[in-house]
Parts: sequence; C-alpha cells; structure tokens
Amino acid sequence: MAAQLTLHDLNLRFGGITVLEDVSFQVEPGQILGLVGPNGAGKTSLFNCISGHYRPTSGTIAIDGNAVEGNAPATLAAHGLARTFQHPALQLEATVLENVLLGAHTRLPGGPLQWGMRLPRTVRGERARRAEAVELLERHGLGWATKMRADELSHGLHKGVELCRALLSRPSLLLLDEPAAGLPHAEVEHLITTVRRIRDEDDITVIVVEHNMGLISALTDRVVVLDHGRKLMEGTAAQAQSDPRVIEAYLGKDATDDAA
Repeated sequence: MAAQLTLHDLNLRFGGITVLEDVSFQVEPGQILGLVGPNGAGKTSLFNCISGHYRPTSGTIAIDGNAVEGNAPATLAAHGLARTFQHPALQLEATVLENVLLGAHTRLPGGPLQWGMRLPRTVRGERARRAEAVELLERHGLGWATKMRADELSHGLHKGVELCRALLSRPSLLLLDEPAAGLPHAEVEHLITTVRRIRDEDDITVIVVEHNMGLISALTDRVVVLDHGRKLMEGTAAQAQSDPRVIEAYLGKDATDDAA
C-alpha cells in the first residue's frame, strides 16, 4: 500500500554550513511529487536524509506516521522505502539478475546464519525471489539481459536494472534521483509511462528529483521547489514554472525583471 511521507522543520548542517533549513512538506499516498530546484538547492541532501544516508541535524521524517529520521537505509527498507541514484550503483561484474536480487535482502526469511546453512525455508525463499526478479525484468523489457554482466549494458539500461532492484523490495515509497539524466528523448517518454504504471499498478508513492522540467510537468501531481536549502514554493509544475521566485532562482533576478 502506498505510503505517506511527512517532513517537518528538517534541518541539516555540516559544521557551520547550513545545507537544509526548516524544510516541511507532506506527500500523500499514491502521489508523484517532483523535488526541483537549481544546482546546489539541497535536493540530493534532502534525499539522503529521507533515505538514511545522512542524519538530519533536527526536525522529523515520518513514514505513515512513524518517525524514521536517522534510521539506517536497511531499517528504512523495512518501512517500505527504496531508492535509485543519479549514477546507478550496480555490481558491474555481476549479472543483471544478480544485481536485481540484491533488492530482496529484506524479504528473505531468517538471517545470515540460516542463509549460510541453506535451510529448506531459505532456499524456497530465494527461489521465489529469483522468480519475481525475472518477472520484473521481463515486465520492464530487460528479460533478454538476465544473464548478461551489468558492465555489458548501456547507462540507460543500468537505470532500468536499478529500478527493478528497487521494485523487488516491494516498496511503498520510491525515491528516484534524476532518473532521466543521460537518457535520449525517446527513453524519457518511456520513463514517464513506466513511472506512472508503477504508481498505479503497484500502489507506490513516488518522489522524483529531476532537472528535466518537461518530465516533471508530464509526470508529477505536485512539486516542491528548493533554493539554498529552503522550500521556496509548493504547488503544481505549471504554477512553479510561472512563479517569479522560481524563475529568479533558476535564471537570476534579471530574468524576472525582463518578464515584468
């Protein structure tokens, strides 16, 4: 079931540098939210806080009302959170199937001792997850690459493999970090269709960090705009693109003066 994400007065500081300041917003179950802003706005740092790679200095992060700020990524996976990265983090010498199966680590029965002993229950669980992984790859047009090494595939296909890995964990909240980076136009159109289908068919809440405003406009229900670590505005993509504050943040004050 799609999750609700709530951020309240989130702050992140490194020494004397403020990276995020009093960021608050809520993503309702089943929404696709775009997180946008100019370079250096704090988008990836915010993602890192939500996904457990950074511990916020203060403030709260809640998934379905459960406070999760500061939890490790593995713990957050148990809360239904999965994430992809701008540069896919794959094991390049492993096969595509082996990479996708890494997404099942929270769903295997038992623990390291049972896994090492190859108990019947563990073996059955591994077989079931393998069948799911193959089905995901087929569903996303990558069934032909199951036995290939990851380093034999293109950057765009790496993104597809990483997405399948995230989906194998059966997330209720999916974070996509610049999924269109480096993709040609035709693949961006396919990505929009894919993310919509994931949201609708798998009942997942999706948050997208992306610079491609065409994708943001076509895909998202709402956007949150960050600038210098603060929330600048929240609304639809169309409202954001016509907001003088957003135009100034992206293009500078002269652009808003020219538009006036």
